[in-house]
Amino acid sequence: MRKLVGSGIVFLAVIFGSCSKSSDSGNLYTPTSVDTTASATLSELQQGRTLYVNNCGTCHKLYSPDSYSSTQWKSIMNSMAPKTSMTNSQDTLVLKYVTRGKL
Repeated sequence: MRKLVGSGIVFLAVIFGSCSKSSDSGNLYTPTSVDTTASATLSELQQGRTLYVNNCGTCHKLYSPDSYSSTQWKSIMNSMAPKTSMTNSQDTLVLKYVTRGKL
């Protein structure tokens, strides 16, 4: 009986801990005024970074925005955003951040 309880505890720890990966946001750029574009304000880029770290980084490592092209990020966001609880406007902010405002 103790083995069964112990196995159950381990199982629950794996299930509930699977999306609690700590994210290393130190390798990500922090937007400044020089990063603004015609389609992305500094505030939007900063909000997008926060959303990216807090939503995407809970389940997997965070990729540098330079890791993918804008087209690739759009495809990634289309497949990953539905797995989060973010709204469409929050998804857009993350997309603006990872594409550095070059949609």
